[in-house]
Amino acid sequence: MFPFLGWIGELKNTRTLRADLIAGITVALVLVPQSMAYAQLAGLPVHYGLYAAFLPPIVAALFGSSRQLATGPVAVVSLMTAAALGPLATANPEGYLAYALLLALMVGLFQLMLGLLRFGILVDFLAHPVVIGFTNAAALIIATSQIGKLFGVSVPMAEHHYETLWYTIQAVITSTHVPTLWMGLLAFAIMLGLRQVAPQVPAVLVAVVVTTLLSYFTGFQAAGGAVVGDIPAGLPSFVAPVFDWSAIVHLMTAAVTISLVGFMEAMSIAKAMAARTRQRLDANQELVGQGLANLTAGSFSGYPVSGSFSRSAVNINAGAVTGFASVVTGLVVAASLLWLTPLLFHLPQATLAAVIIMAVVNLIKIQPVIHAWKAVRTDGIIAVTTFALTLLWAPDLDKGILAGVGLSLVLFLARSMRPRFAVLSRFSDGTLRDVRVHPLPTSPKIAVVRFDGPLYFANAGYFETRILGVVADNPELEFIILDGAGIHELDATGEEVLHHLAERLRAQGIELLVARMKKQFMDTIRRTGLIRVMGEDHFFARVIHALEYAWDRLGDRYDRTTCPLRLPAGAAGG
Repeated sequence: MFPFLGWIGELKNTRTLRADLIAGITVALVLVPQSMAYAQLAGLPVHYGLYAAFLPPIVAALFGSSRQLATGPVAVVSLMTAAALGPLATANPEGYLAYALLLALMVGLFQLMLGLLRFGILVDFLAHPVVIGFTNAAALIIATSQIGKLFGVSVPMAEHHYETLWYTIQAVITSTHVPTLWMGLLAFAIMLGLRQVAPQVPAVLVAVVVTTLLSYFTGFQAAGGAVVGDIPAGLPSFVAPVFDWSAIVHLMTAAVTISLVGFMEAMSIAKAMAARTRQRLDANQELVGQGLANLTAGSFSGYPVSGSFSRSAVNINAGAVTGFASVVTGLVVAASLLWLTPLLFHLPQATLAAVIIMAVVNLIKIQPVIHAWKAVRTDGIIAVTTFALTLLWAPDLDKGILAGVGLSLVLFLARSMRPRFAVLSRFSDGTLRDVRVHPLPTSPKIAVVRFDGPLYFANAGYFETRILGVVADNPELEFIILDGAGIHELDATGEEVLHHLAERLRAQGIELLVARMKKQFMDTIRRTGLIRVMGEDHFFARVIHALEYAWDRLGDRYDRTTCPLRLPAGAAGG
């Protein structure tokens, strides 16, 4: 109920309190300009980003399980918010903010429900290749969406992102606003330069201060440059939710997708930090924390939030020890809302565009895609397909990630329908090896086979076909020994097929023996009574014991000393 009670006592230590204060202020120096930029990315006025950066980080820190996770507006979730709200805004532009609050409430409610019901495992359906492909595509979409602000041009939004990008490039060629371009390039130069020369300095904040001062003293706005403008001073007040059922239905898919993608982003960095600090991480508790943070955002004029890669790294590198660092961050944002908003009037939009591009460029990573391709070819296909479809269907980002999830499940099912089936024989070192890989002789009377996967409804027929194929290839066969070490699951269909297969083989004078069974395999056949049908003496802890049983039954009809399955002298057996 109150996980913060686990660390609040540590604040009595002066060193811990000081470290959290410094870390919280450091993160706030990055969060204030970033939250403003991300609000614009979400299609909202900049001050709504500050609202989302005030209370949600505090709530997430108090009720989550990670002590260093920095929650607030993030690039990918901001883009997905804009994509989800875009069609609704076309029909009702005045209701855009209300829809943003509603979306945050839906995201928070879904995450909270998953956490309370202990359903955090659902996030595992977002396979790593899907996340790789989606993140790369989203980062590319985010970066290219800022080109117009960077060059001082604007074009109507087309149905697809690639069409909008093409129109933007045409406008850049003919109508670039040079002062805006120079302001954006200066912001890039400051951030890149400080990253190389003084990485401990908050480069984003320095870029914001320098370009804002330059904008004020040079009359940037009067020259046609776009600036942030008036930002209402004061803290956000409670906003009663407006439940528009047609909007809820429209936003449902986006809310689920944002919930899972945002939480996966949060858990990725939280796990990395937990490994570094050796703290226990509870995925379900973190879902509760993130869910409450989004409910808070939806209730106090914010929009969907998540854990941030970049700010969490800043937080832990600045020395954060407990969640109090995030509380400090929220309080610094509150101070900014109360007293510093007039200073941001002349902040150039080009600077915010540069901040966004700098934040997402690190999300574009080709090496993980190559690695996935090398590891398992189908995983590479999933990553590339998700990347391509997300780009193609943008701004409908949920379609791209849902297609990736669907493809990953289909390919997983296809792989599990045809697991590896191997006929085994004895290798020179005493181990049993696949005869397709190693040209080993086999016994005409005894066949040893291995099935590397669960025996369930999708592959039970394949298993039966392969066993019957071994029988057809060996007309003198009297024993089949199934090495069950790879069968970690046996469902009703698999048990039924095994039952009928044993009876069919017995009718042909062939005994089916099973060795090295998993506990779950034996539990199933005991519950169904199959162990009595096949005979309890047909199950063995080791393959060599099953072979000895077969040799004893064959007796003088078969010379075991010449059997290719016999153990070499001095070998331990299997």
